[in-house]
Amino acid sequence: MNSRVRIEIPEDSGFGLTHLPYCVFRPRGGEPRVGARVGESIIDLAVALDDPMFAQPSLNAFMTQGPQCWREVRERVHAAAESELPAAAVHSVQAVRVDLPIEVADYVDFYASLDHATAMGRIFRPDGEALLPNWRHLPVGYHGRSGTVVVSGTEITRPRGQTRTSAGTPEFGPSRRLDIEAELGFVVGAGSALGIPIRTEDFAEHVFGVALVNDWSARDIQGWEAQPLGPFLGKSFATSVSAWVTPLDALAAARIPLPAQDPEPLPYLTGSGAWGLDIDLRVDWNGQRVSTPPYRRMYWSPAQMLAHMTVNGASTRTGDLFASGTISGAERDERGSFMEMSWNGTEPIDLGDAKRTFLEDGDEVSITASAPAVGGGRLTLGEVRGRILPVR
Repeated sequence: MNSRVRIEIPEDSGFGLTHLPYCVFRPRGGEPRVGARVGESIIDLAVALDDPMFAQPSLNAFMTQGPQCWREVRERVHAAAESELPAAAVHSVQAVRVDLPIEVADYVDFYASLDHATAMGRIFRPDGEALLPNWRHLPVGYHGRSGTVVVSGTEITRPRGQTRTSAGTPEFGPSRRLDIEAELGFVVGAGSALGIPIRTEDFAEHVFGVALVNDWSARDIQGWEAQPLGPFLGKSFATSVSAWVTPLDALAAARIPLPAQDPEPLPYLTGSGAWGLDIDLRVDWNGQRVSTPPYRRMYWSPAQMLAHMTVNGASTRTGDLFASGTISGAERDERGSFMEMSWNGTEPIDLGDAKRTFLEDGDEVSITASAPAVGGGRLTLGEVRGRILPVR
């Protein structure tokens, strides 16, 4: 007789029945599968729902089905999690390996925090305007490199490149100003056709869910090369993303109005869908908490980011990932990058046993987050973590 089990959910779990984030996992000796997390367990959806769509190495086959399917599956997973399940459908989180949850199609990174943009402007233009003239009129962004998006836990090799010397000429070598950017990523599930912009009010018809992102940054490489075209090698060596994708529906209780936008954006960036989000992040450096960035202060919403990204007629595809850019608040302990926290290396950060400005080999950074949950309490977004390896 096939045994059956019921999942026990700790009372203070951030992975309760109103959350149900998705992942791709591998049971010991098994093939990759799509799962949903409940408490400290993963439900194998291919077994629990008897559906081969989930016997896949990514969420893409599921995400491409569109929002009606996403909601139906979420209801089915909720019902399954409340019942007894076949033992073969339930795995301990600690007993499996988690993989990159999506096959990343394109990657775009934005610069949507007013506090972050203002701080960076003051660092680099202390005698000028902190914000460039376009910043309050559009969500500034750049195209990244999808092939270097990696799952949380992947070790990050220190990048090499050209950096500027005191003489004003370049030298080649390992980055000495390696940094993080604490961000929130948005995963496109249902794509859009070439030539058809996505309206802000249609955001939830295209975006499947969210995941924490660390967009590692080599500030010295970036500072030399990003004149005048912007980020390239200083950003493209690695971007870490959580193994867990939280469905948009799970964030219903976290939705809040955006901060005031002045001047009022152009019509294609306005609309009825307010997508401010009340999400609290935490950055730990070698186990020491150094920052608690508040996403609620973000100036541009993800709906505006997506609308701007497609207003020129650019298409989107299942698996596209776009990220918010560094999430920062007004205070030093709310900043989402070490560049800001250390004020370009002039104000070392206290790690308890040491004072640092930028990352050294062997350092590990963990970014976690929580948000109000539907029905009360808080849900926990999946962690994104990475450790720095010496240059090869």
